[in-house]
Amino acid sequence: MVISVAASTNLVLALSAILFSIGVLGVLLRRHVLIIYMSIELMLNAANLAFIAFGRLQGTIDGQIAVFFTLTVAAAEVAVGLGIVVVVYRELKSLDIDRLNLLKF
Repeated sequence: MVISVAASTNLVLALSAILFSIGVLGVLLRRHVLIIYMSIELMLNAANLAFIAFGRLQGTIDGQIAVFFTLTVAAAEVAVGLGIVVVVYRELKSLDIDRLNLLKF
């Protein structure tokens, strides 16, 4: 059985939507900073998967180029984000979101 490019693109986009939805639920329902951070990364990777699928549908490498730049920004985000998480943990001895509200004062 041969699957056309359009049909396989639809399957990949459906997978991307499912992964993005899982990421959104993780951000909205979890209270731990690292799990929220991983959920944001999952949403970013779901968007990358959609870029690749649309690029394949068009027959160009534009989607792959966009993913390359997105991954470059994500690497910088990881470095800064984990640095902030380490500093917050050193100050509060906890990574609970409710305790981060105390950092305003």
